[in-house]
Amino acid sequence: MGKMSVDLCGITLDNPVIPASGTFGYGYEFAELYDINILGTFSFKGTTKEPRFGNPTPRIAECTAGMINAVGLQNPGVEKVISEELPKMRKVFSKKVMANVSGFSVPDYAYTCEKLDKCEEVGWLEVNVSCPNVHGGGMSFGTSPEAAAEVTKAVKAVTTKPVIIKLSPNVTDIVSIAKACEAAGADGISLINTLLGMRIDLKTKKPVIANKMGGFSGSAIFPVAVRMVYQVANAVNIPVVGMGGVSSAEDVIEMMLAGATAVEIGAQNLIDPFSSRDIINDLPRVMEKYKINSLSEIIGGAK
Repeated sequence: MGKMSVDLCGITLDNPVIPASGTFGYGYEFAELYDINILGTFSFKGTTKEPRFGNPTPRIAECTAGMINAVGLQNPGVEKVISEELPKMRKVFSKKVMANVSGFSVPDYAYTCEKLDKCEEVGWLEVNVSCPNVHGGGMSFGTSPEAAAEVTKAVKAVTTKPVIIKLSPNVTDIVSIAKACEAAGADGISLINTLLGMRIDLKTKKPVIANKMGGFSGSAIFPVAVRMVYQVANAVNIPVVGMGGVSSAEDVIEMMLAGATAVEIGAQNLIDPFSSRDIINDLPRVMEKYKINSLSEIIGGAK
């Protein structure tokens, strides 16, 4: 059997498969279905400084080969995540976990990351810069190299663990933003977050989602994600975590050939709760089929 382990920012993963934030909760619901310790790791639900109820309903719209969501970062806030959610998670998951962090100002990000950095079970901080900058006119931090770099610097100043900046694809030049984050001290880059999408109900003649627009995810966005991962991986010297429409072991291999060190599974977890487990179990077959002896050796192999 081929070697499936990879090194992500100095921490060894048994395999590169990581359920993405927002699609796996804190893991314990999935632990009722299978032993989630089979995973490389997982990125838990996006955490903010203060509790958030999220956006009004309806929040979900179906699409061909995908879905649109506008959940709105619903979470109990960092204090309760640390005091209530992580102890429950620790009972079912023995590996280091990825903490996904969101914020609406630079101090927000720094505060939440500093708190989570002190948690023993947290291995990496995945910092989502797709949030609206409430002090900067509402534009996402991730749409400007300067704003993304400012968040990166602030988080790195108060943390000791690897910081992976999660980028939005809703930009014209994702490479310049990734390079700015690297220059500001990021230990890794993860991409892509959801594309911006919309559906309209023909009967009511109104948007399906109360928020009007939301994050478009699912297999339809996979080619866009592969392209962006390839562009970024060839422009930076830090690890890239690829995601966006991944739904099979073959997709994992393709994403790694594009330059991803590890690969997150998002919407597919909502379609099939066993998908991450099944992809891991299928990787040896696909490796054998394509004569791959070690996954770490194929990272960025598509030139």
